[in-house]
Amino acid sequence: MKTKNERKEAQTVSMSYYLKKFWRPALAASLPLLAMCGGQAGASLATAQLFQTVFEGDMEGMLWWMVALSGIWLGLMGLSAAKELLLSRAVRKLNNALRGDMAAGLLHMTHQEYHREGTGEALSRFTNEVNQAETLAWRPFFQLVEMAATAVFSVLALLTIHWSLVLAAVLTTLLMLLVPQRFNRPMERLGEVCAKEQASATGKLRDLLSGRDVLRSFGREARFSRGVGSASDQIEKPRFRLACVKGLAGAAVGCVNLLCQVLIIGLVGFLAIGGYTQAGSLAAGGNLCGMLHSALGNIAGLLLSFSSARPYFEKIPLPSAGGEAGGQPMPPLGQDIVLEGLSFQYEGKPVLRDLSLRFSRGGKYALTGPSGCGKSTLLKLLLGWLPDYQGSVRFDGRDLHGLPPEQLQRQMSYIEQNVFLFNTSIRDNITLGEEFTPEQLDRALRDSALAGDLAGMPAGLDTVVGEEGSSLSGGQKQRVAIARALIHDRSILLVDEGTSALDQQNADIVEKSLLQNPELTLILVSHHLTEERKGQFTQVFQLG
Repeated sequence: MKTKNERKEAQTVSMSYYLKKFWRPALAASLPLLAMCGGQAGASLATAQLFQTVFEGDMEGMLWWMVALSGIWLGLMGLSAAKELLLSRAVRKLNNALRGDMAAGLLHMTHQEYHREGTGEALSRFTNEVNQAETLAWRPFFQLVEMAATAVFSVLALLTIHWSLVLAAVLTTLLMLLVPQRFNRPMERLGEVCAKEQASATGKLRDLLSGRDVLRSFGREARFSRGVGSASDQIEKPRFRLACVKGLAGAAVGCVNLLCQVLIIGLVGFLAIGGYTQAGSLAAGGNLCGMLHSALGNIAGLLLSFSSARPYFEKIPLPSAGGEAGGQPMPPLGQDIVLEGLSFQYEGKPVLRDLSLRFSRGGKYALTGPSGCGKSTLLKLLLGWLPDYQGSVRFDGRDLHGLPPEQLQRQMSYIEQNVFLFNTSIRDNITLGEEFTPEQLDRALRDSALAGDLAGMPAGLDTVVGEEGSSLSGGQKQRVAIARALIHDRSILLVDEGTSALDQQNADIVEKSLLQNPELTLILVSHHLTEERKGQFTQVFQLG
């Protein structure tokens, strides 16, 4: 049975959720649209009066209506500029909110869920899927407002000519709304396929881009080109099928639209010949009918667009599910971490078997053993990243499964061999945007042995490290990661070969600093420890 939190996670947002949340900018963008539609209907009626004055030979009246019509069109131009500005502002807010909720959903994922999905699909959500939401939802919504207003004002203007035109408009509206219903479900299915294929293709493109140097070094450039071509076609095929169905739906709606327009224009002509309305109304009636049927035809297509957009929103959990704080803050480790009968396997392959260990608060522990014996896996279990284990892991007597992973990780710093750095300054990579005193920063630089490196860099702490730290050596990247861990003052430090890229002198400086900190619980993974170094630890556990 699902828990309350799991039921919350199953709930997703919809297009209407965002439009309600940002109703003010949406309304601000809609107002000039409404005014423009009213102005266009008014311009048609003014045109009818202009033609009537021509038929009657009224020169003065003709000049007056020409001036009035010019004023209306100038006003419409101003409204058009305001519409573009306010509409772009509303779309910007909606897109930013969409990405913000996507980010919250990613943060709410477990470590396994996030890495199972991969950064390629996440990147696709932030780029392709937001673009699709804008194309299939936001802009069509404002177009729907415009078309609906056009239809309403056209009906009102036709009512001033003759009531029968309104009745004819209502009947043709019902007919035209029935036609697109046959295309709703196919459009929705194709929208789902588009979203899935784009995410898959983005992941393949990212994989090819990451492996570009490998393929070049082995002379497999053709594989790179073929892979890009295949991924591109994977994106374009479902989009092509979606466009075909949309085109078929548009053609069907267009045929019905044309038939209805001809019938209503004929009705206007009959009314004019029969003397039920002015002769000048023939031009206005035809124009208004064209506006009405164009609006109705577009409304049908826009409703289909919303069906295509639905799958993109269904992937996003309610923001409240991603923003839960996880209850009361977890206190720092007070006594110990105890593992009893711990076993874990990757896809059916055992990694840890019936392991029982104890890590006391403030103790310094080393995990040694051959590659593949589960040293790194054990650290990830302690971080709460791998919850599917057998046995028990208890922090001060509290079972790991009962602790929120976010709070658990706030008690720890984790340094791995393959350090990730953001493409910002060394300072930002250490502080992660938090404020620290100069004394705290100096101590972290000294204890990580990073101070010597900074002395040789003209920009010092403000040196930009490049994408994934490409401008730094492996040892420098590890020293930055160690400084980052030290300055955030976690009570537990997990180090997975975190000094492997350091020379012996710097490794000794770092390890001495960590081993001499009485408040720090240190668990360090190492392939090789000398007897002298083993004696510096509280206990050394041999795995495997």
